[in-house]
Amino acid sequence: MKFNESTPIYMQIIQKIKADIVSGRLKGGDKMPSVREFSENFKVNPNTVQRVFQELEREGITYSQRGIGTFIVEGDDILKELKDTQAQRYTERFVDEMKELGMDKEDISKYLLKVLEEKLNENS
Repeated sequence: MKFNESTPIYMQIIQKIKADIVSGRLKGGDKMPSVREFSENFKVNPNTVQRVFQELEREGITYSQRGIGTFIVEGDDILKELKDTQAQRYTERFVDEMKELGMDKEDISKYLLKVLEEKLNENS
């Protein structure tokens, strides 16, 4: 994973894990890699990974079983909430960037529909 400098690394890792859950690459009940494995895979300090795990547990996305590991919470409710939150965040980022380009509501809608149609046609 390539990190950008504008957002703390632990937040970028959290977003990656959330995106993996929403996309289905990670599923409820899956065991997370250990802090050491995660640290080696992402090439970050173990303290950063520990912070990631603590934050995910605080948000109710994971839970720990002492001596066994950290697991992703099971249930459709958490997945729906996470999907909604992620979609809202991505949409807000898109709209903010388009507004920075001087686009108004109509311009943003026009470009969104154009790209959406192109992407849907790619998959046909």
